[in-house]
Amino acid sequence: MIKYIGSKRTLVPLVIEAARCSSDARTVIDLFSGTSRVGHAFKRAGYRVLSNDHNAYAATLARCYVEADAEEVLADAAKLVREFNAIKGVPGYFTETFCAQSRFFQPKNGARVDAIRETIATKGLPPDLEAVMLVSLMEATDRVDSTTGLQMAYLKSWAPRSHNDLELRVPDVLPRATHGKGRATCLDAFEAASLLEGDVAYIDPPYNQHSYLGNYHVWESLVRWDKPEVYGVACKRVDVRQRQSVFNSRPKFADAMKRLLESVRAPVLVVSFSNEGYLSREEMESMLAGLWGGAGRVTTIESDFKRYVGAQIGIYNPRGEKVGKVSHLRNKEYLYVVARQCLAERLTPFTTRAAQSVGLFE
Repeated sequence: MIKYIGSKRTLVPLVIEAARCSSDARTVIDLFSGTSRVGHAFKRAGYRVLSNDHNAYAATLARCYVEADAEEVLADAAKLVREFNAIKGVPGYFTETFCAQSRFFQPKNGARVDAIRETIATKGLPPDLEAVMLVSLMEATDRVDSTTGLQMAYLKSWAPRSHNDLELRVPDVLPRATHGKGRATCLDAFEAASLLEGDVAYIDPPYNQHSYLGNYHVWESLVRWDKPEVYGVACKRVDVRQRQSVFNSRPKFADAMKRLLESVRAPVLVVSFSNEGYLSREEMESMLAGLWGGAGRVTTIESDFKRYVGAQIGIYNPRGEKVGKVSHLRNKEYLYVVARQCLAERLTPFTTRAAQSVGLFE
């Protein structure tokens, strides 16, 4: 998986257990799929997963890790990985933008990204296989970047890993899930909530001012391959300024979240949030309890996490000078599980174990 702020790696076992204990679920909705780490884990556990994200790079990750099935794509993917790893570099848009105008990657690797991405564009691959190869390229590029994990900026001095040669690998594509083939969509969250129906919905929205499109604009441009105009030191896509999420707005967040929760078509919701978000724990619990005409029964599991690495090293200006202090190094993560009253009793064994499972969060 690519480096990603807000990754739910340590929460995944608890999220899966919450779904398992709260209903006889077969289909899980993931409305903000991100890297698809959670959707991939649900698929591995046998669930049919319906993943959605409005960013193209995230929808492509979901198509690889949720929708594509190993029995249909892995043999071809392995052949293409061998073919692509033999391709020599030809500098183009990616090299000029992200190696010359900015310093996210070494030019030798940027040139190979250009050549491989152009090859993918001309092959006319089936959609699932194309997604697998795009993810293979994205993850290979991520392994040789020179950032702290966010693409708002790059390191002043080259990261040691950036000197390594780009090498593609076959992604960990799973066989089709027991309960059926998954699906990946690239929709606005409200549209997806009105269209997708499941037994459990996992909801992990943006919860502060930081835009995932802005944080991962290089991946968006790599996947879309639309070679957009860019701005600023980080060479962000110009549409980062226009494609704003309502969930990144403090004044709009509460109403948007309430509207989204009320439109989700599932009897059990599992919601990830943080104390760095726009709603307090009390506000979120009240909002969830009000679902289904006040019939929502809420369980909250609180855990303590280190903040992402960029928040730990300090605040710097574009010249690389330290200009601010980090206010805190840890934050609280909340996992809210809400079910209709008729399902709430099933959660009792889960909540008892969760309260005792501090080790899951370390």
